[in-house]
Amino acid sequence: MLPERNLALELVRVTEAAAMAASRWMGRGDKEGADGAAVDAMRAMLRSVPMDGIVVIGEGEKDEAPMLFNGELIGDGTEPKTDIAVDPIDGTTLTALGRGNALAVIAVAPRDTMFDPGPCVYMEKIAVGPSARGAISLDKSIAENLSAVAEAKNTSVHDLTVVILDRDRHERHINEVREAGARIRLIPDGDVAGAISTAWPDAGADVLIGIGGTPEGVITAAALKCMGGEQQGRLWPRNERERQQAIDDGYDLDRILTEDDLVQSDDCFFAATGITDGELLRGVQFSSDGCHTESLVMRSRSRTVRQVVAIHQLEKLSELGSDD
Repeated sequence: MLPERNLALELVRVTEAAAMAASRWMGRGDKEGADGAAVDAMRAMLRSVPMDGIVVIGEGEKDEAPMLFNGELIGDGTEPKTDIAVDPIDGTTLTALGRGNALAVIAVAPRDTMFDPGPCVYMEKIAVGPSARGAISLDKSIAENLSAVAEAKNTSVHDLTVVILDRDRHERHINEVREAGARIRLIPDGDVAGAISTAWPDAGADVLIGIGGTPEGVITAAALKCMGGEQQGRLWPRNERERQQAIDDGYDLDRILTEDDLVQSDDCFFAATGITDGELLRGVQFSSDGCHTESLVMRSRSRTVRQVVAIHQLEKLSELGSDD
């Protein structure tokens, strides 16, 4: 059982630290340097969080990046016992190239409530905000989903904006959206931000579709549970070896996974801090009075979503991953 306190208010210090460390690498063309700085800052800050946590979704495995590894113990060791899904940088390439929408993110839920995707590092996804909850299904065609979302939002398909990762594997998705008449926002990376934007006012997105990472899918599920949105996913093996391993491990590859399957608790926490400027959050900014960060802090039980703007004194940042 998680405590009465809002643990997300403590987790935001973790994402702020990761974002500030990663921001020092913005535009420097070094993905590994940025990721390593964010991981080190996040790991150091997590040691002070009062919880007995274990990493069940550690970003980095699918691209051999620096990582908080699955099974790593996190927190100061006191109650409550928690599962942790973490992505020190959702958008390492975005950060390295100085592009928008990179985030530092973390999600926490009670122990044994987060989905373990096993060998499958990718999944089909569709996500919407609260106004279209109940309108989507991965068993429907893209055109059928867009029609249902438009009806739920009392608008036209032509006025919908669909977020899709810019990948060759999404050629069919893009063509079907265009044929349906909806608008498309192609994003180079960062489908956590893309999915959350469907539930965030003024972010200008209505639906996210496509194939993306399962770690990001679990993290996004926690965020959308807090925001009242909806996500569905289905495991997507990359090759026959991965497919057979998943089957051997007992996974049903036809099963549609909801946000409640991915995070099986009504009391989860989520925090995200902008690294680079995006539709969802401003990135880290430096000025004479300090380092400015912008974050989202959420709890599903209360459906509270806070926007936190902070100023950090520059002399305190040397421990957060700067290489100066």
